[in-house]
Amino acid sequence: MNTAKMLSVAGCVSALLIGCSVQAVQARDLTVVSWGGNYQDAQRKIYFEPFSKKAGKPVLEESWDGGIGVLAAKVKAGTPNWDVVQVEAEELALGCADGFYEKIDWNKLGGKDKFLPTAVDDCGVGAIVWSTALSYDANRLKEAPKSWADFWDVNKFPGKRSLRRGPKYALEFALMADGVPPADVYKVLATPEGVDRAFKKLDQLKPHIVWWESGAQPLQLLASGEVVMTSAYNGRISGINKTEGKNFKVVWPGSLYAIDSWVILKDSPNKDQAMDFIAFASQPENQVKLPEYIAYGLPNKEAAAKVPADLQKDLPTAPENLSNAVALDADFWIDNIEELNKRFNAWLAQ
Repeated sequence: MNTAKMLSVAGCVSALLIGCSVQAVQARDLTVVSWGGNYQDAQRKIYFEPFSKKAGKPVLEESWDGGIGVLAAKVKAGTPNWDVVQVEAEELALGCADGFYEKIDWNKLGGKDKFLPTAVDDCGVGAIVWSTALSYDANRLKEAPKSWADFWDVNKFPGKRSLRRGPKYALEFALMADGVPPADVYKVLATPEGVDRAFKKLDQLKPHIVWWESGAQPLQLLASGEVVMTSAYNGRISGINKTEGKNFKVVWPGSLYAIDSWVILKDSPNKDQAMDFIAFASQPENQVKLPEYIAYGLPNKEAAAKVPADLQKDLPTAPENLSNAVALDADFWIDNIEELNKRFNAWLAQ
C-alpha cells in the first residue's frame, strides 16, 4: 500500500474513532454530584429517582468532599464527566468568575423572585440552607454543652473533640470560644491580631482534636464515643437521629450557616437535561419534601412556607436558631483561604 493510501486509511480510521468518541461522550447519562451520606440518600428519593422516571433516562450520581481545584481540573481537561454539582458559596463564586460553570436559565425556574436573594446567582441555584454547629450525644453527656467555650473546656467536658480539618469554621469557632460575640467574628478575623488570637485559642485545644474531612465522619466519631462533641452539619445530625435512632443534639448559638447551590459544569454534554434537573429539584412541591428526611432550610420561598411547624424548629432558618448564629462570609474566605490554608497546614505540622 502506498503512503498516500496508508494516510487516507489512517485518516478514515481516525475520523471513525473520533466520531465514536464524540458519540460516547454525548451518550453519557446525566451525572449529578452531591455530598453523600444521609443527605444524598434523601436527594435520591425526592430528586434523582423521580426525575429519572419523569425523563425516562438514568441519572448517575457521585459524591465529593468539595474543593474548587477538583472542578477546575475536570473543566480544563475537556468535556467534564460530571454535569450537575452541588457546591459551597466560595466554590460558586470562584468557579463562576473563572468560567467553570454554565449560566443558569432562570426562566426555566420561574424567575429569580421565587427564591431567597442569597440563593440567586448567574451560575448557581440555591439548593439548601445549612449550618455547621456544635453537636453532642445526649445519651453520653449528662450535662449539655451550651457554647464553643464549653467545647474548649476539657476540664468540665473531658475527652477528644472533632473539628473539620482546615481554617474555615475552626478559626470562627475559636474566636467565639475566646469570647468574641457572633456578630463580631469576621470583623475580628479580618485583622492580623484576630487571626493570631484564633490560632492561639486553637493551640489550647490542639492535643484534644480529632480532625474530620467528610460530612459523615463527625457522626461516626460521635457514635463510637471516640469524641465527646464535634462540629457537624446540622442536617446530618437530624438525619442520623431519624435513621439510626440516635440522640444527637445541635447547639444553635454560635453556629455558622450558608447556602449550597447547584451548578452545571462548563461544556457539559448534558447541559439541557442538567438545567431540567435543577428546575425539577427547585420546584416547591419537590423541595418541600426534603425536611422530612433531613433538616436543611429551603431556598424556594414557596417551599419554605409549606414546611410543617414540627419540622421548622429543626431548620437553620427557624428564627430562634438564627439568633446568635453567624452567616458564613464567603467573600472573606475567597480573599483569605489560600493564605490561611498555608498557615493552618504549617500550624498543624508543628
